[in-house]
This record gives sequence, structure tokens and C-alpha cells, in this order.
Amino acid sequence: MTISGTVEPGFELVKAAFERNFAEHGDIGAAVAVYRDGRPVVDLWGGSADPAAGRPWERDTMTLVYSATKGVLATAAHLLVERGQLDLDAPVTRYWPEFAAAGKGEIPVRWLLSHQAGLAALDKPVPLDAALSWDPMVEALAAQRPEWQPGTAHGYHGRTFGWLVGEVIRRISGRTPGRFVADEIAGPLGVEFFIGLPEAERGRVARLNYAPKLDPSAVSIEDVPEELRTIAAAMQDPESLMNRAFQVTDPADPDFNSLAVQSAEIPSSNGIGTARGLARLYAALIGEVDGIRLLSPSTLADAVREQAVGIDRVVMMPSRIASGYMLSSGGLELGGPGSFGHPGRGGSLAFADPARALSFAYVPNYIIEGALDPRGSGLVAALNQALDQAG
Repeated sequence: MTISGTVEPGFELVKAAFERNFAEHGDIGAAVAVYRDGRPVVDLWGGSADPAAGRPWERDTMTLVYSATKGVLATAAHLLVERGQLDLDAPVTRYWPEFAAAGKGEIPVRWLLSHQAGLAALDKPVPLDAALSWDPMVEALAAQRPEWQPGTAHGYHGRTFGWLVGEVIRRISGRTPGRFVADEIAGPLGVEFFIGLPEAERGRVARLNYAPKLDPSAVSIEDVPEELRTIAAAMQDPESLMNRAFQVTDPADPDFNSLAVQSAEIPSSNGIGTARGLARLYAALIGEVDGIRLLSPSTLADAVREQAVGIDRVVMMPSRIASGYMLSSGGLELGGPGSFGHPGRGGSLAFADPARALSFAYVPNYIIEGALDPRGSGLVAALNQALDQAG
């Protein structure tokens, strides 16, 4: 396996871990990038962007990063806060009056970002074609009653997060969230990241390849460790909130390799970009990158302040959540204790660690479901070891 790119002296352990991902952990094509003190110190890529077509992963190859998109969308919202156009503690209805239906008039914008709004699922899924056109989905969410008393618990809004936060951005800015990200973040910062892929860029996008998934119905609850039986039962129940949260469209699981899905705006799930671009974006959140800093220290401090902690009502696992970003916890190891960012389905991971002036991103096209994925965690462990050795 040929690994291309650059590694500054002292970060060779990251390259070794990246090579192991291909040799031992099944990676097909991937990239990893690290920024330190506002400049790139690791920028690596390798493997195949599309094995069936024989297309190698090049320096400019992009891939879909699933929920790592949420961190970019959160950044867009906080940029509006920075400019005084958005008050996270104001009711959503200040910006989106129709949202008041079904007793939601007092929900603040911040609860959309912190997964506390109780809107993780819909009573009636929206046909996919309609959801991809935007308005039918936000109309359904405006009419939806919350699953729990907002503000009393948190539950991962796996799909709905993008339309909820994205509609607030659209109402304020007059632009779709993808257009806002392109105009105000990606363009000025020189970051390659799209929510709504331009057709001209499709030839650079890696094809997603999926590892075999375990069929939950094939597992006997009696064979599951007792502490995991509640989760296993929820996985097997089609009406559980865990399942309904990812069934807000019909069909429930869109083809994320399709042009229709990649070119639409699903701001929770279909961001497409490079590891280099994500690492650069997070670096610009915690310091200057080529003279650009996205958020002031005070805006960032509020953005990454813990809003919810404990057992998530949807995924039924412990988590710590800020306003749109995930925080480092026992269930999600990012960088140091003050790090923030977002993982994505199947392996993508991007975060910043302000205390160490560090940002990191890893993007693969081999999608591995479940918790037993050593690729991103191995890269982060290697990065931490390299920093420890450097003192």
C-alpha cells in the first residue's frame, strides 16, 4: 500500500497508524490530517477511491462524512451568533414562526443544537424525494410534537438535526445552509467541503463501501450481556425511538452514493469534503489559520460549553453534548479533556483540542458500523503518543 502526502518530523507515529488501518483494519481508501498551531503537520492519503473502477485515492479526493457534517453546520450557526444575528437562547419562533405548532413555542434555538428539543423522530416519515427538496421536511418538523418534554433530556437527532438547525440558518441568512457554508466558511478559508455537492465535483468523490452489518433480529436477547439487553431490545423493535430517529424519510436509508442524495442538502448527514479541509476548519475555530479565525474566543467558549450529559434517549449510551458539537467522554474519545468535534457514521472523525492548539480529521470510504472500529481511535492514540514523546 502506497501512502502519499507529508508528515512533519515528530508525527511519524500517525503515518504508521494510518498504514496499519490498511494492513490490519480493512481500510479501502482514506485520508488523515492534523493541524498544530494553525498549520498542517500531517496530510496523508492512500488506497482506492473506487475499487470497482480502479480509481486511486488522490490528494484532492473527497468523501461523504455522514454526521461529521453536524460540526460544520454547528459552526455556521455559531458564525451567525458571532455576527449578532442569532441568539441561541431566544425561542426558535423568533426566526421560524411556524415552529410554534404542537406546543413548541418556548423551545430555544440552543436545544436544537444540543439535541434536547425532543424532535429526533417524525410520526410520519417524509418521502425521500420530498425531503431532498427541503421544504416538506421542515414543514413536517414544524408540525411535529416533541417525543419528550423539551429541555428535560437529550436524544441524538441523527437526521433531523440538519433540517432543524439548517432552517434557522436559512431564515436568518436567506441562504440554504449549504450555500451559507460555501460563502461564509469554505470559500474564505479555502476549505473543500460541500453540503450539496456541485455536479462538477462528483468525479472527485470516493465511492462508499459498506462492511457487512449484523442483523439485530438474528440475535437472541438471552445471548446479550445483561447490561446491553435494553439496547438490544430497542434495536430489534421497529417502533423504538432508536429506530424511528433514523427513519424520518421513506425509504429510511437513502443511497448516499447517488447523485440525487449527494447534490441535495441533508446538513446532518451528507457533507462531502477532505480530511485536510475539516482539520483546517477546526484549526480556524481555535486560532488563526492564514490570518483567518472563524469565532472569537468568547463565542467559541459558549459554543463548546456542556449542555447535556448522561444517557442519550435515542442511542441509549452516555454522551456529553455542547451546542452542536460532541464533547470528549468515555463513549467518545476525541483529543484531550477540552476537545470538541463530531464523529460520522462508519468512521469519520473531526475535532479540535484547544489546550494543545490541535485539530484532527480522518475520513474513510469503508463504512464500518458499530462501536468496534479501531481506525480513528488508533490514529488519535498515535497522535497523542507523538505529542507525549515530543514533550
